[in-house]
Amino acid sequence: MTANPTAAATATQQDKALLFHSLHTSAAPLALANIWDAAGARLVQQAGAPAVATTSAGVAWGLGAADGGGLGREDALALIARVVAAVEVPVTADIESGFGETPADVAETISGVLAAGAVGVNLEDGLRAGELRPVAEQVERLAAARAAADAAGISLFINARVDTYLWNVGEPETRLQDTLTRAAAYLAAGASGIFVPGVDDPLVIAALAEVVTGPLNVTGRPGLPSVAELGKLGVARVSLGAAVAEAAYAVVRRVARELAEEGGYSALTDAIPYPELNGLMG
Repeated sequence: MTANPTAAATATQQDKALLFHSLHTSAAPLALANIWDAAGARLVQQAGAPAVATTSAGVAWGLGAADGGGLGREDALALIARVVAAVEVPVTADIESGFGETPADVAETISGVLAAGAVGVNLEDGLRAGELRPVAEQVERLAAARAAADAAGISLFINARVDTYLWNVGEPETRLQDTLTRAAAYLAAGASGIFVPGVDDPLVIAALAEVVTGPLNVTGRPGLPSVAELGKLGVARVSLGAAVAEAAYAVVRRVARELAEEGGYSALTDAIPYPELNGLMG
């Protein structure tokens, strides 16, 4: 009997998907330094991370577009494929709101993500600052994403992003309950976990973790508890989002300003040597 390479590839991808699911635990939260290119992915893998995650902001900026709808689906999928090909660990991709207006569009994007080899996605409900997609609409989009993954035979980890705290949506006294309501609906629609970026109060984080029945993901940044401390609050995943790209571009600006204004090079002091970085990509 001749082996079916497509079936073998799918089995390998499914193994990675199941592994990625298993990494979500508050006992040892999955810590993700989000990247936007193949070199960044290899650096993260080299550091010992068990998985790689993309940042939609970094991907868009690196490809000459604004985050939040400025990048087209095909460019995003091509980048995801490059990242997947660059590493051996599971890859999860930030696909913004799904690159399309309808649930069918979201399903098409999911099919493309799976074809690229990724095993997880972030799917957000934020439309723009201060406005979220109605719950019923987001539920339809999540259900379409799950159906597309099921059709492909891959246990895709769908990380449903709830932007209530990121954009300070609604009244402060009802924001927690609004978030929990959305989380419950999204999990029922087929989401694997819930991502609440922008929340920074440990009491709120603990309250979310206590009620949300799926793995809880929050963003890490200076001033917040460590990954281990967040795990004690019930968090299963900590990601850095756009922060790594922001830090990298801060280096570019610092180097450029020093060179233009002073003619100096001190901002290059901590650079990774060429042989090391080039060897990593060889």
